[in-house]
Amino acid sequence: MSSQSASVPRPGAAPPATGWITTPVTADLLRGALDLEHTEHGVLPHRLPARARAQCADGLLAMAEAQPSGVRLVFRTRATAVELDALRTKNAYQGAPPRPDGVYDLFVDGQLTGQASVTGGNVVTVDMTTGTAETRPGPAGTARFAGLPDRVKDVEVWLPHNEITQLIALRTDAPVEPLPEGGRKKWLHHGSSISHGSDAASPSTTWPALAAALGGVELTNLGLGGSALLDPFTARALRDTPADLISVKIGINLVNSDLMRLRAFTPAVHGFLDTIREGHPTTPLLVVSPILCPIHEDTPGPSAPDFSNLGEGKLQFKAAGDPAERAAGKLTLNVIRDELAHLVKQRAADDPNLHHLDGRDLYGEADFAELPLPDQIHPDAATHRRLGERFAALAFGPDGPFAAVGA
Repeated sequence: MSSQSASVPRPGAAPPATGWITTPVTADLLRGALDLEHTEHGVLPHRLPARARAQCADGLLAMAEAQPSGVRLVFRTRATAVELDALRTKNAYQGAPPRPDGVYDLFVDGQLTGQASVTGGNVVTVDMTTGTAETRPGPAGTARFAGLPDRVKDVEVWLPHNEITQLIALRTDAPVEPLPEGGRKKWLHHGSSISHGSDAASPSTTWPALAAALGGVELTNLGLGGSALLDPFTARALRDTPADLISVKIGINLVNSDLMRLRAFTPAVHGFLDTIREGHPTTPLLVVSPILCPIHEDTPGPSAPDFSNLGEGKLQFKAAGDPAERAAGKLTLNVIRDELAHLVKQRAADDPNLHHLDGRDLYGEADFAELPLPDQIHPDAATHRRLGERFAALAFGPDGPFAAVGA
């Protein structure tokens, strides 16, 4: 059991009749994080290990991996009130409407019971015309949940998927203890901002979180906004993380960052999969190609901000590449899909646990007509739900590559 201490009620907070108990946030209370950094404010969950973070100074990656998508506090308690002090770092974009506050989802015995946000925090304002950013510091805030059932229960607090979150204090009106891991299989997933959860309504409704709930598995989400780039250190993180099944969703970031051409892409995918297989030689491994994204189906990157509708509160993206450059090896989504299908078929001859899923089976032309991508790249909350349901059916369903581990 984690060490705990009775705490003096904070000014402005009405303590429960039994008084508050403060429990240090330690690794045994967290799921979905690969590292826990101690800071001057508290602890900061990371989704990449320190060794990986030391090998890349990219600011976008640093932000993405420190946003705790899929990370949750998990404990057993009789508490009827829970408070979590946290210092958030929130992004804003110059000239664009304010981003919604990050959400904390509270589950009691597997059921969504409450939602909350914290106030204050740091705000990083990005000027997309110049690429510069300015940080305005702010105070910590508190996510509060009350009226929980008065019985021993399993509690999960899913942290905001889109805000860097330093955890300062966990308070309850009854002791908490770490929850022993149950019999659920562990699913390890890697992808882009779509897998990270961009524009999902809350952390438990990103498409991987929804698919994990439907599949009855324990999620570790290494969806990294803007950073699914076949980095060797990410492959090593996947290699070294315990998992019963693994999926990697590859493509959109390689196009919209214009990072490499076809000559580099194919060996890089082979190397990425080779590294994963060093640690997981027979684990079911699913390679997922990109969902439909019309601006980049046949037009290379990079993606560029489209400010034409900013006055209406819409920040969108457009393809800035030239379709004629495909002849020189520039990547498009269709080029990547064809190459991934061929590559997986080639490798599967010697690797019967390697599988392929065309991303358009998750979201294709008919879906785009019904649920278009608001900014031309990222799905909205309704589309996240569709992606999660489709993935669960195709991966965990009776004929899916993960069927044997489904609930």
